Amino acid sequence: MAVKVRLYICTGCGIGEALDVARLKQMAEEEFLVSARHHPHLCSPEGVDLLHRDQAEGGFDRIAIAACSPRVNWNVFSLGSAIVERINLREQVIWSHRPKEEDTQALAEDQLRMGIVKVQKTEPPESPTEEVEKTVLVVGGGVAGLTAALQASAAGRKVILVERRPSLGGWLSEFVQLSPSHPPYRDPETPRIAGKIAAVLADPHITVQVSASIDRVAGQPGAFQVTTSQDGLITDYRVGSIVLATGWQPYDASKLEQLGFGLSPDVITNVMLERQVKVGQLVRPSNDRPPRNVVFIQCAGSRDENHLPYCSAVCCQVTLKQALYVRQRCPEASVFILHKDIRTPAQLEEFYRRVQEDEQVFFLRGEVSGVSVASNGSLVVEAHDTQLGEAIRLEGDLVVLATGMVPVGADALKLDYRQGPDVPSAHHGFVDSNFVCWPYETQRTGIFAAGCVREPMNVTATIEDAAGAALRASQAITLLGEGAALHPRVGDLYYPSFFLQRCTQCKRCTEECPFGALNEDAKGTPQVNPNRCRRCGVCMGACPERLISFRNYSIDQITSMIKAIEVPEDEDKQRILVLACENDAYPALDMAGALRMQYDASVRIIPLRCLGSTNVVFIADAMSRGIDGVLLLGCRYGEDYQCHFIKGSELANRRMENVRETLGRLRVEPERVKLVQLSIADYGQLPQLINDFAAELRDIGPNPYKGF
Repeated sequence: MAVKVRLYICTGCGIGEALDVARLKQMAEEEFLVSARHHPHLCSPEGVDLLHRDQAEGGFDRIAIAACSPRVNWNVFSLGSAIVERINLREQVIWSHRPKEEDTQALAEDQLRMGIVKVQKTEPPESPTEEVEKTVLVVGGGVAGLTAALQASAAGRKVILVERRPSLGGWLSEFVQLSPSHPPYRDPETPRIAGKIAAVLADPHITVQVSASIDRVAGQPGAFQVTTSQDGLITDYRVGSIVLATGWQPYDASKLEQLGFGLSPDVITNVMLERQVKVGQLVRPSNDRPPRNVVFIQCAGSRDENHLPYCSAVCCQVTLKQALYVRQRCPEASVFILHKDIRTPAQLEEFYRRVQEDEQVFFLRGEVSGVSVASNGSLVVEAHDTQLGEAIRLEGDLVVLATGMVPVGADALKLDYRQGPDVPSAHHGFVDSNFVCWPYETQRTGIFAAGCVREPMNVTATIEDAAGAALRASQAITLLGEGAALHPRVGDLYYPSFFLQRCTQCKRCTEECPFGALNEDAKGTPQVNPNRCRRCGVCMGACPERLISFRNYSIDQITSMIKAIEVPEDEDKQRILVLACENDAYPALDMAGALRMQYDASVRIIPLRCLGSTNVVFIADAMSRGIDGVLLLGCRYGEDYQCHFIKGSELANRRMENVRETLGRLRVEPERVKLVQLSIADYGQLPQLINDFAAELRDIGPNPYKGF
């Protein structure tokens, strides 16, 4: 059945003054046989009323709105079940090019052509077929896991809590006191972990397994199949989402020989001191006598490229607390804190000031060079004072190493994924949470990280983190029930489709999927887990047979948009195709337009979900169409990647070799295709970048396919 399209052109925000709107309307009606009308202010109450009234009366199943960027007013132009396509005439046409000029008008016309073709090629989404399980699995019974379980239960979810230790509570059950978290922020506080444990055990919606482990997690979000072991008993669960809250362990102090660990029993770690105080002691392990001089060495192995290159965030606070332990339990003892700097953010500065007020606590800033044992059995700490530039020699009878946090549990889920059993980690073993703006997300859809498995943090931050992760896990179940995608294309109702009859088992899609959405059978044929999919389209770009697509994003749709561009036979009239990542590059182009930054009007911009969804056929079709050049704008990749889809931009760069082969077959210069990494903050560089590329293409000359 033929689709029924209505085109609306907004003349507000200067569009009507900069463009010949009547000509745009005529072009759309004649070339595409669509019904078109214009309005002076489509996002006004009157304009929105017009849209809804026309929709009710005309029954259009496709709506194209030529106005401002699709990144703004998206809620205003939501029209129920109708498929809506936004055509950017404001930011990327009239605000970035000269008004009332032929080239600007031609750009607007091509934007309309591409937008109409795109909406014509979009099909309604399919309804989800599998029932979603509303249970949340929480792995880890420390403060993060307990908080996540309670928050998920409060959100109306059933919870399975699995803890590997014999009891709940984690590290907090071993701590005597915590850094202050309430005004006046001067005195340590008693851990309130017992109340959380009691609340979890009393909650009828929470099932607890202790001395338990995960044997296997298979399936997909909404229908994870989880197998646990508890004292030899195997139990199977079906859960909708997972919170990974497996926490941390102290850095292995045996690797710190230069700091004296193992040289004397009187060189201990901050965790060992905490355990001493927990059982009512504070003594020298060598003779069980109270210490008289205690030296704390900060950053023991931390901020050191040979050990832990990062700061663990809490060690300074722990040392301040433990300095008070010493002073309260051994009133005659002196405490020396040897540090690189003291990190007590926000109100914890008051706690730092409180400890400084003790006349028997001394702070020295320096770099430790070694710890040795004197002939009398005391410990000698040698360091370089970085403030005074002098050598420091401290004698103590107890040395405490402030060791850092090491994340544990990235492998705790035993994932049955083609990409491996672990939740992917980066940055020194912490679970990769895919940007600070989405802190709980992992690279495995429906699995959320919380607490110190994600990054070092104190108890207060861990509680907040766990609550956020639990709410995201609960939200994920709701979205999955609607058939909607999770971060970053939240709400996208479209699933990928695989025409497997043509599959050659090349394994490119299964190898390149950033989120583990694809397993494979023994022959290498993809096995699709649609709820794992983030809708990035990387598999679509990878497939040489072009058998992967979405109903609203496909090879056919993009190539049809490319073919809709009118390429003039005049060799002086260039055409440049810009394939722009919608996450950074496209908004950067919008920002350049909003600042009225001008650039070459020969560009025709097609937003892509991710540059990794670029298929070589896009380049081939553009070249054979006579387009002079293709500019690929993607996110930064590498160790400090900024790609919302982890490695899409990097994959696009790898595929440039295939692009060069394609250009070689077409007898087209490889310089006609250029890939540029950028972030949203690079908007100021875009106009010059585009203009420089246009100038390079003019030097190369027109595409030899122009006019064919």
